[in-house]
Amino acid sequence: ARVVSIDTSAAAALPGVKAVATGADLPALENLPRGLRDIAANVLARDKVLYHGHAVAAVAATTATIAEQALASIEVEYEPLDAALDLDAALAEDAPILDATRKPQGLEDPGPTNIAARVEFGRGEPETGFAAADVVLEREYETQTVHQGYIEPHACTVRASADDQVEVWCTTQGGFAVRAMTSGVLGLDQSQVKVTPTEIGGGFGGKTTIYQEPVAAVLSRKAGRPVKMVMTREEVFRATGPVAGSRIRLKVGATRDGRLLAATATMWMEAGAYPGSPVQAAAMCIFAPYQMEHLFIEGFDVVVNKPKVAAYRAPGAPQAAFAIESLLDELAVELSIDPIDLRLANAVEEGAQLPYGPRYKAIGMKETLETARDHPHYSAPLGPNQGRGVALGFWFNNGLSSSADVHLTDDGTAVVVTGNPDIGGSRASLAIMCAEELGIDVHKVRPVVADTETAGYTDVTGGSRVTFATGWAVIDATRAVVAELKVRAAKMWECEPDQVDFKDGRCLPAEGSGLENEPLTVAEIARQMGRTGGPINGQAQLSAKGAGPGFAAHLCDVEVDPETGKVDVVRYTAVQDAGCAIHPSYVEGQIQGGAAQGIGWALNEEYCFDSDGVVENPGFLDYRMPVASDLPMIDAVIVEVPNPGHPYGVRGVGETPIVAPLAAVANAVERASGTRMSSLPISPPRLLEAMMKGTGE
Repeated sequence: ARVVSIDTSAAAALPGVKAVATGADLPALENLPRGLRDIAANVLARDKVLYHGHAVAAVAATTATIAEQALASIEVEYEPLDAALDLDAALAEDAPILDATRKPQGLEDPGPTNIAARVEFGRGEPETGFAAADVVLEREYETQTVHQGYIEPHACTVRASADDQVEVWCTTQGGFAVRAMTSGVLGLDQSQVKVTPTEIGGGFGGKTTIYQEPVAAVLSRKAGRPVKMVMTREEVFRATGPVAGSRIRLKVGATRDGRLLAATATMWMEAGAYPGSPVQAAAMCIFAPYQMEHLFIEGFDVVVNKPKVAAYRAPGAPQAAFAIESLLDELAVELSIDPIDLRLANAVEEGAQLPYGPRYKAIGMKETLETARDHPHYSAPLGPNQGRGVALGFWFNNGLSSSADVHLTDDGTAVVVTGNPDIGGSRASLAIMCAEELGIDVHKVRPVVADTETAGYTDVTGGSRVTFATGWAVIDATRAVVAELKVRAAKMWECEPDQVDFKDGRCLPAEGSGLENEPLTVAEIARQMGRTGGPINGQAQLSAKGAGPGFAAHLCDVEVDPETGKVDVVRYTAVQDAGCAIHPSYVEGQIQGGAAQGIGWALNEEYCFDSDGVVENPGFLDYRMPVASDLPMIDAVIVEVPNPGHPYGVRGVGETPIVAPLAAVANAVERASGTRMSSLPISPPRLLEAMMKGTGE
């Protein structure tokens, strides 16, 4: 709808109201770069409201009750516009265009369109491969809009001072990202904004952007006091970033013995009201696990009148894997080949080229598949109405930029300071790596997540990058401390630093040095810091390269009730290559959590929109996520094929676990019911209808 007018006078006059804000209180959109302009317009609508839940005004009051009364008194006049609520509507020839001024990336002047971008990857000649194939399958797959499922809603407290300094305390996956976006939307320098990440109650990618922070800053500036904003669960569903719905059209050709010759994929992903779906990541992932001479991939980022999407563990990869892993399962049946054997026969190895260019270094794809094949689960008998599904998951993982500081105390303990909020146990892994380098007990290392004025710049906690990249920075910073410990020991022994070695937490005479001094522990050297040169600190920063891709093979057993279509997951095993598991039990937790979320995505979860684009299930009562009683014990099996691009061989593990479950569940349902579901979720009414059509009932 077009915003004709906003009258806030009644709200401002209400006793207890301290401030009212609209989009007019923020810098003009045309003065911002395009990407930041979209963020700013999403925070508070200006001339158009693009989805139900798009905020237009905010109020700060002394109580929540008064604030709600004030909001209810704001009068907004709208001019209704036609909406494009899904891919079909957005791509139709007569589609209403969300933003006629936007020029799509990757397309040659198509005219007004809801396609915001097009991406393409490819090699060889797919038609040549299809012509040589014995079997060619072509199918289409769909997934719906879903939610990340974090329990804690978005929340922040902001204090804006008279000198234009802004302090933000918020639940976020990246304090520096919040600083950059908030300062940009407010028209401030980044040095004017300080962000302190609070303990986070879940994010999974959904807390990598901003919604409330600039609004709270404007309200605080007007009110002259701090402002706290906490979303209700309904507001989270209606006004924050869900996961992109998708449509993927696949074609695969293979020989009779199961060798993949060619594949093509066309994918469309909903971005919500502003560009930014994970279609590029989906295109990178869809054929990445398999060796094929001929392939072509194109993807379209499509805007629709829904909330702007956000990330969700391995964004884009689960939708892509649902498509290709479902089709490969169907191909295995067609060729009478074991589904794991089919994947092993086409598995990429070290030196194989990815569809988007680079070549693999050491990877654990075959090892995960072989471990799954040899697991007792794979050969266990099945009961009536039960089926077993197999699927492979791939995620490329990220490096990006990280900083770390390590401070030695005078009792020999250490403090590790980084800027990454801990959303999956990263503080423990960073402490373990610091302790390993120092040769001290891990309980003598205190990991700290610091604010943006204390920690060095660090990219967001996401992309499975923290233990890999920030851990690498911690290793380098700790090694700087060790180097200084050797210098201090040399001073105490009155020798040269190269005559000192460091091993197992002690400085000792180097072999051939001629020294006969007793070894010095870290604590003994630390106690003498004031006499040997002052504090001992280490600092490191890097732009981490060499993030090793992650692979996972999942086995899923389900039981389908033929009378109701209800699906029960009765057994689940997830095998994943972690490179080197720094904290094995936390790695297992990541694997189990990703599998649980993927199972929910496959079976029940979806936003239900009415014909006007209003979410009808904006809460966890009607948006059905799995609870403990819905799931079996998820058996997590860790494979370790060291990543040569990391000092300890680490691969990120946080995102790969969610990639395979969608297809693993769908494949199991097909084996149990004889019904192939190409659209998620596989809810009881949908599956029952499909089964009845299949039997002619």
